[in-house]
Amino acid sequence: MFDLVKAWYKNKFSDPHSVTLLLLLIASVAVLYFFGPFVVPVLVALVIAYLLDWPVTRLQRMVPNRVLATTLVILLFVGLCLAMLLGIVPVLWHQLSNLLQESPHMIEQGKAFLLHLPEDYPALISQEQVRTLVIGVEAKAFELGQMLVSVSLTSLKDAVAWLIYLILVPLLVFFMLKDKVVLMSGIESLIPRERRLISQVWSEMDHQIMNYIRGKVFEIGIVGGASFIAFSILDLRYSALLGALVGLSVLIPFVGAALVTIPVAAVAMFQFGVEAQFWTVIIVYGIIQALDGNVLVPLLFSEAVDLNPVYIIVAVLFFGGLWGFWGVFFAIPLASLVKALANAWSNERDGSHQEGKGTI
Repeated sequence: MFDLVKAWYKNKFSDPHSVTLLLLLIASVAVLYFFGPFVVPVLVALVIAYLLDWPVTRLQRMVPNRVLATTLVILLFVGLCLAMLLGIVPVLWHQLSNLLQESPHMIEQGKAFLLHLPEDYPALISQEQVRTLVIGVEAKAFELGQMLVSVSLTSLKDAVAWLIYLILVPLLVFFMLKDKVVLMSGIESLIPRERRLISQVWSEMDHQIMNYIRGKVFEIGIVGGASFIAFSILDLRYSALLGALVGLSVLIPFVGAALVTIPVAAVAMFQFGVEAQFWTVIIVYGIIQALDGNVLVPLLFSEAVDLNPVYIIVAVLFFGGLWGFWGVFFAIPLASLVKALANAWSNERDGSHQEGKGTI
């Protein structure tokens, strides 16, 4: 056993380029794991900088320098964010507060529907099963209410931190975009010269991460907007709130769509009952999800995502457990990074074997 481990280690890490890549990977994971909460503004700024780098680069061709291009793009981005904050967030907050006020009536209506199931379908479900289910739902609803209260109190305590982030993040984004070349040169000076594999992995991931972030923003907007329009046409209440939830659900591949189905179905059942209009809402929602998964995702992420769904779900669970929201958001790029690392080490091993054969 020891000889096998020794042979594997010699095969993988006899090259200094492999050792440099491994040490950089360990250091990056350690920093994110132990100091993640302290570098959240940097991560947010990095995501936004990736998103805005493309328009800055294009605008730089038409204006005298990069500073002016960065300033114009940042001002446009902040203006769009403020417009969304002032125009969309109040509507969502109003609908959310109304939904929370009506949630007890929705729970009672759902309870009454469940209690009538044994009368309508006595061969499929018993009264005792319904009672057990109702008790479980009530307990979960009580836990959810307690969680919402605790989250609201925590959010009040973190309001000062959010205000600081609102100032720090735009500044970080501005300097990341303005001094991109200088910052990249500084990072390169810190990395050892044996960095062939690092350059290989970076060149593969840089384009994928940029496409992924930009694609996710477009996907959220398209899916959320299409859901809002469809729900409004069907006269479904809380259409803006539900459309926003459906749009944000794409951040969690596969799992998000299943979770958002619950509030969509609950609101539709509360409003229409189990009638034709309810099934129309469910069918339209299913069509939107099918078009997103089979048409929109391949168009937006054809170059950024080339992973089996099993790997994606495992990545969401693993990285989401490590880093919460940002782990879920970057689950696919991180899984792609693991794949790129495996390919780099595999190619390095194959290359070393070929070199060995050539010298014989």
